[in-house]
Amino acid sequence: MTVLSAQRLARSYGTRVVLDDVSLTLARGDRVGLVGGNGSGKSTLARILAGIEEPDRGERILRRGVEVGYLPQEPRFEGDPTALEAALGGLHRWRAAVAEHTRVSEAMSAPGADLKALVEAQQQAAAAVERLGGWNREAEAEAMLGRVHAPAPDRRVSTMSGGERRRVDLARVLVSRPEVLILDEPTNHLDVDTIEWLEAHLAREQPGALLVITHDRYFLDRVVDRTAELSRGTLRVYDGGYRAYLEAKAEREAHEARVEHNRQRFVKQELDWLRRSPKARTTKQKARIQRAQEAIAERAPTRERTVSLEAETLRSGRTIVELDELRLEIGGRTLVRDLTLSLTEGERVGIVGPNGAGKTSLLRAVLGELLPASGRVVRGAKTRITYVGQHREGLDERASVLDNVTGGRALLEFGGRTVHAHSYLERFLFDGAQQRQPVGALSGGEKARVLLAKLLLQPTNLLVLDEPTNDLDVMTLAALEELVVEMGVATLVVTHDRFFLDRIATSILAFEGEGRVVRYAGDYTAYRRQRPPAAPQAAAPKQPKPKPASPRPPRRGLSGKEKRELASLMETIEALEGELAELEARLADPRTYAGGGSEAAELARALDERRTALDAKLERWEVLEAKASGTD
Repeated sequence: MTVLSAQRLARSYGTRVVLDDVSLTLARGDRVGLVGGNGSGKSTLARILAGIEEPDRGERILRRGVEVGYLPQEPRFEGDPTALEAALGGLHRWRAAVAEHTRVSEAMSAPGADLKALVEAQQQAAAAVERLGGWNREAEAEAMLGRVHAPAPDRRVSTMSGGERRRVDLARVLVSRPEVLILDEPTNHLDVDTIEWLEAHLAREQPGALLVITHDRYFLDRVVDRTAELSRGTLRVYDGGYRAYLEAKAEREAHEARVEHNRQRFVKQELDWLRRSPKARTTKQKARIQRAQEAIAERAPTRERTVSLEAETLRSGRTIVELDELRLEIGGRTLVRDLTLSLTEGERVGIVGPNGAGKTSLLRAVLGELLPASGRVVRGAKTRITYVGQHREGLDERASVLDNVTGGRALLEFGGRTVHAHSYLERFLFDGAQQRQPVGALSGGEKARVLLAKLLLQPTNLLVLDEPTNDLDVMTLAALEELVVEMGVATLVVTHDRFFLDRIATSILAFEGEGRVVRYAGDYTAYRRQRPPAAPQAAAPKQPKPKPASPRPPRRGLSGKEKRELASLMETIEALEGELAELEARLADPRTYAGGGSEAAELARALDERRTALDAKLERWEVLEAKASGTD
């Protein structure tokens, strides 16, 4: 059943065409990933599908009664709500039904009230509330805020960072459970464990249509069943996730190349024939001339431009950077406890851990911006650091792309040769018109490319990267991965992008809580197999709720079937936890890898299945426990 469709959409900004005759249909249960270069129009298409923006031409058709939930890249809230109020903001129908129940209940106490009519209206409102999820939606919203590691429910959004506001907005759209869910870069500002939880949640709890814009390639593979690519205003849809999309795209481009080769050969033959000046006396000759002219006029398929990244490196001294019994504290809280680490040339260390654990603080200590509480940070005399910050520090948003990168120079010294500034920027996909644009007018991914273009002019032997993958399209990510590996310099990188870590990391530095930071050999997948089982999380303290202004229907408690289910759930949860512990112990045993890794791969798959099953059982236990205790 089609719930949302777009027919022949067109959208331009000035002379720039971002959508040209684009059509897309979403049916209930569809899972579509939307990919494309930075500035290709993905967010524009998402806003049009969400009903936020109007196209220049074409139409958006939404099935009657269908609700659309939309997560923008930059959240906007009306007024200054608390986190809980904002998370409930997407429940328009539910809030209206609760408000109607409250209004009718209050009207019952008025003198001369028509109680018969009001009781009937109250019952209808109560039925609407139950149909829209019941009376426990506030508890669900609180739980969702905890799941995405948003701030406390009573925090005002005006006091939050951009990442915190983003997580509150994600909670809002997930709580609403709309028939159509549109997510624009949902994994930004999430740690790896929360991303993996989100993947499982969307699979279990989002039965409607899903459209997701993301650069997270593992997320695409695990969540979507179709991948739509937007390029030069045109939308192409492929079956499958990221890997299947890459394969199908490669096949299409190879086919187009063969077709173009045959066309060129035909054109050459016909040009030779035309040069012999055939007289078009017969119908057959006239038709051949026409075919030749049409083949000559036909445009060749446009090759997609890709970023070309290069960097100038320096020889390292004996010491690049060393951490000796490093201890970092902020506000009386220990972030890093007694960390000893030495980086050698070519080592690439991925840094992972929950948001707020201290990953960026560790990078600041390496840069010399944060003084240790104890221990030492030693940087070599020849160490030259190139730092890419997650907030894209170092760009003047009022200045043009050209001025930001070149400082007004027409010629640049790069890699032992002189290059023209305009040519250099074209490698980063900025044409002449874009080079004159102010940086403030660019998308997040385009700003990231500007910063890379600026920083890669500086010779370096230590890369320090803080969330470098945020906002970058998958093609630029692939180019950045290749650059980092080929440079061969020491690298420290904080990122939630598991695919990126699997491509570049030689080891993982994991923040495991209470200042404990542990180094694991190998890439992210290897770390995931080695890491200890996660400790059970303590339930977030319940915030006191205001008493309702009007009476609610009596609590129904658990049915007999639900009581039996709750009684058996703890045994099931304990059994799953036991299986998880056993699987993790086997994966941590070096003997498991003796046979070439096939057993380890099977154990890892089983571990994923048990974790997903445990999450589902824990969520069901929370729901039943809340209902049994009368907090629903």
